[in-house]
Amino acid sequence: MATPLQKRKLMGEINVVPYIDVMLVLLIIFMVTAPLLTQGIEVELPKAGAEPIDDVADTQPIVLSVDSAGNLYVDVGDDEDQPKSAAEIVRRVSTVLRQSPETPVLVKADRSVEYGYVVGAMVLLQQGGADNVGFVTDPLDSYPVPE
Repeated sequence: MATPLQKRKLMGEINVVPYIDVMLVLLIIFMVTAPLLTQGIEVELPKAGAEPIDDVADTQPIVLSVDSAGNLYVDVGDDEDQPKSAAEIVRRVSTVLRQSPETPVLVKADRSVEYGYVVGAMVLLQQGGADNVGFVTDPLDSYPVPE
């Protein structure tokens, strides 16, 4: 008979089943949240041989997007994926630039949009207080050759 003071045999193996369960749960969470992390309006950017701007990484820039239909979107506020009116864009941009005048301002326009829409977007940014406006482009080698 076994006495209560008898030694129990120690198990020398690690049970990895709980760790596998945790890893699978984390994998599912990352797979679900990764598509939600992409933000902004989808536009097909024009190609240009410009160098990246280094000082934009310090502060979050204001990005005004112009889609192929000419709708304007600004990434300031809660409803970034909804088209904005001209007055709303001027109001939101001026609010941000009054608080932080050194905030970079960028235009991200679809390459098929008419030039007049891009100029109009830049005028709205200027009315909001932006002195310098940059353009977001894709590198030259990332576009397929147009047919």
